[in-house]
Amino acid sequence: MTLDSVRVILVRPTHPGNIGAAARAMANMGLENLCLVEPRTFPSPEALARAAGAEWLLSTARVCETLDEAVAECGLVIGSSARHRTVRWPVLEPESAMALAYRASQKGNVALVFGQEASGLTNEELERCQVHVRIPVNPAFPSVNLAAAVIVLAYELKKAEAQCGGCDITLAATDSAEADAESFATAENVQRFFVHLETVLREIGFLKSPSEKLLRKVKRIFSRTPLLEDDINILRGVLSAVQGHKAQPRGKSRIR
Repeated sequence: MTLDSVRVILVRPTHPGNIGAAARAMANMGLENLCLVEPRTFPSPEALARAAGAEWLLSTARVCETLDEAVAECGLVIGSSARHRTVRWPVLEPESAMALAYRASQKGNVALVFGQEASGLTNEELERCQVHVRIPVNPAFPSVNLAAAVIVLAYELKKAEAQCGGCDITLAATDSAEADAESFATAENVQRFFVHLETVLREIGFLKSPSEKLLRKVKRIFSRTPLLEDDINILRGVLSAVQGHKAQPRGKSRIR
């Protein structure tokens, strides 16, 4: 088994040296899929120098305009975040998160997402991630260098591969036997579901103001475990039925 289906995504990296160092860290641990979202400076001689032999990873790196574009085909998206957020989201430590990532990588594409050096991922970007991972650090100095964060997660992923290599892969985190035979919903389809969900919640009056906090809490309910493609189909079917019911004239509802 390989880690070909795992992509490392750096969002708005500001220092080209960090891009090169991250590529080197990836090469150390057998990761070959690098994606950059809005890099400030790329390509760059500094990135090549810091790659220290992993220049081929830079030459094959994919550059995207948005995070949505970068994760569109991924069934599991894990975001690295050092900050505590107002709206809590499923958070794992590196070992558990990368064990989940490895299992999921045997079924589909997985994204490991890292934010800008100074500010990390925005709340909107973190909403695109089903799982958040936090590296345990000294709370008095929590900032971790971008390449260092990449090597920590890449190491835990490599360790998970060594421990699980050759074993029967199960997606225990979903607590569903069906997950073994089905694929996780892609990030693109999950996002379409969330757009549909918001539309319906506004149509029925549940969301009466532009409050983002309540909407994030609703989304969190569906992010506690990765959704399957079949889950998305069922949920969107329910939403469509609600819309159809609402459109029926009073006294003509077909729902009993």
